[in-house]
Amino acid sequence: MTETQDNVDRELFRGVEKLRELRIEHRDLDEIIARLTLDIHTDELQMKRLKKRKLMLKDQITRLESELIPDLNA
Repeated sequence: MTETQDNVDRELFRGVEKLRELRIEHRDLDEIIARLTLDIHTDELQMKRLKKRKLMLKDQITRLESELIPDLNA
């Protein structure tokens, strides 16, 4: 295996691992938000921050998936 191919494989693995971590964090935030919505004493500012973080994670996941999945039209 060439050094270039080895570097590509390492980068791909890092991307896949990062994607996995982001998906886990997104899922965890989803569960936290769902639990907090059941509490009538939930801090609305905290809830907005959690939802904003969840949305940012979703954007990162989408961007990373786009980078990892080859363009079929290419």
